[in-house]
Amino acid sequence: MSSEPVAPSNASTPDEGLPVSVKIRERLAAARRRFHANDNIAEFIRPGELEQLLDEVEAKMQGVLDSMVIDTAGDHNTQNTARRVAKMYLNEVFKGRYVHPPAITEFPNAEHLNELMIVGPITVRSACSHHFCPVIGKIWIGVLPNEHTNVIGLSKYARLVDWVMGRPQIQEEAVVQLADLIMEKTQPDGLAIVMEASHFCMSWRGVREMDSKMLNSVMRGVFLTNSTLRREFLALIPGRN
Repeated sequence: MSSEPVAPSNASTPDEGLPVSVKIRERLAAARRRFHANDNIAEFIRPGELEQLLDEVEAKMQGVLDSMVIDTAGDHNTQNTARRVAKMYLNEVFKGRYVHPPAITEFPNAEHLNELMIVGPITVRSACSHHFCPVIGKIWIGVLPNEHTNVIGLSKYARLVDWVMGRPQIQEEAVVQLADLIMEKTQPDGLAIVMEASHFCMSWRGVREMDSKMLNSVMRGVFLTNSTLRREFLALIPGRN
């Protein structure tokens, strides 16, 4: 007695058809992980999903343009704006949210260096979390190594800055995130960071004050307790005196 062929199942998996952003959110929620604007979520994005997220953001951005009553079909200047904006956010200005940290080669401090080293100015390109307006500025990093400190190349400091700042940020939180990262990577006796930036949310909109800048610092380790070392670092920053 022959059996009838079994018809292929049309049953779908539970998350089939869900927007990719919902799938990523569900993984974050299951792991009890925060996903604020300045958090990195790369470990929860599977291969190929960033391209799907780009398509989703494009569609949502097109909805924004439609709601702003912009005729993107008839206006040759904005016909591809939704796609351009989606690519700008995910692949450029907010890339630090969606990609893993840059590879950093660490070397032992073979010569037992223990003198103050300053790197900067390193260019900052970020955006404020409140209005998504640009934040453009500079950072100076001071490191006091010890014999156990990991030595990293000068260009790697710039890569770490770019990764942390490549997200919607608040300047006060951004420098703390950067300090935590550098302390983890290098384990120095002391770390000092100074950031100076212009905020377009203040100059381009709002009060439209063009000349104001925000300046803040983070001190770790011996920079907190040694005022002489702190003064030396601040005095050696070019153009900051």
